[in-house]
Amino acid sequence: MKKLSWIAICMAVSVGVLFCLTPAHAAKPIKIGLVDCYSGGATTFTYDVRDAFKMAMDNVNAKGGILGRQVEITTRDTKFKVDIGVNVTKELVMREGVDILVGTINSSVALAISEIVKDAKIPFFSTFSKSDKITGEKGQRYVFGITENTAMVGKAAARGLAEKPYIKYWIAGDDYEYGHALGDGVWTNLKKFKPDVKLIGQSWWKVGEPELTPYLTAIMAAKPDAVIFATGGASMVNIMKASKATGFSEKIPMFVHTATELSTLMPLGQEAPADVLGTSNYYFYFPETPENKAFVKEFQDAYGRYPKVGALYGYLAAQYIIKGYEKAGKFDTEKFIDALGGLTVDSPVGPVEMRACDHQAQLPMFMGVTKKSPDYPFFIASEIKTIPGPQTVPTCEEIKELRSKK
Repeated sequence: MKKLSWIAICMAVSVGVLFCLTPAHAAKPIKIGLVDCYSGGATTFTYDVRDAFKMAMDNVNAKGGILGRQVEITTRDTKFKVDIGVNVTKELVMREGVDILVGTINSSVALAISEIVKDAKIPFFSTFSKSDKITGEKGQRYVFGITENTAMVGKAAARGLAEKPYIKYWIAGDDYEYGHALGDGVWTNLKKFKPDVKLIGQSWWKVGEPELTPYLTAIMAAKPDAVIFATGGASMVNIMKASKATGFSEKIPMFVHTATELSTLMPLGQEAPADVLGTSNYYFYFPETPENKAFVKEFQDAYGRYPKVGALYGYLAAQYIIKGYEKAGKFDTEKFIDALGGLTVDSPVGPVEMRACDHQAQLPMFMGVTKKSPDYPFFIASEIKTIPGPQTVPTCEEIKELRSKK
């Protein structure tokens, strides 16, 4: 009997110890699904988003997690296709039970995910999609815009171009939604800031069209004062190559969004055209602050390369998730969303606020011109001008009006 009593006591103690330890050691992880294009040319952008996001979450996990819970990341490849993006998103929501979704570089996929999370009531952080519809016309409670969008690019670029002496413009670019939205965004705002500008012509080519020289030849014959190139993806590099090969860049001033960004300039090496005006949210060498230098070093130590603009977006998404839960003080989706409205987080480019009225991160925009550097085997941005985040976003009244038309 005594032996059985001791066995019973030992079992009771063991169960009690196990019960006490279980909450600390087996707390349910925060499950985050990264839905993006992880194959093909888009990876020059998406890998940096993923890697910086993971780096930030590894850091918080090492410190005990978010409010004591570890972060678990699962990735899915959309292959840049909407149907695949929809399918893998539904899988993450229904089978994996993710708490949060993050992605993607394809605006059409992002808009499709937006519809899914509206019904599922799961927060979605749009990290690289540029359509202004995501947080504008089709924006909603469960979607947060981390990257700049075409409306923001248009406003920022127009502010810089309005200070130039150019009057006669030509617009050229990729013949799809992003290209036209970008061109329209720049031109609409430029007309507001400088009413005397004139649009004397436009040229649009198929997405991925390899030979752009005939377009440049026709534009040169028209003799505009400057050209706004509305290009995306591979066309950003192609238009830079063609403008250098034809001498276009030396004859006519050019604006190309992301012309000064590492993703565009690194593939060109020393063959990039000089003095091309461009905009970007991030340069690894600017601003020259302790915060940016520390971020670059950490990213280089982790991955052996310089961070591109996508790294900023991945890092920001992670910070909003971490700080949002900390501000909410508990794991409640609706309280988390409420906490994100108006939340400001620190970043390599300074404090960035998540605006409450549209859930859009108010990123600063940097405008500069391309130039050869003695320090790197590729061109960099020079004469950099900072356009503060609040000056790049549409007003809350404009957002309200857009959404009222849905």
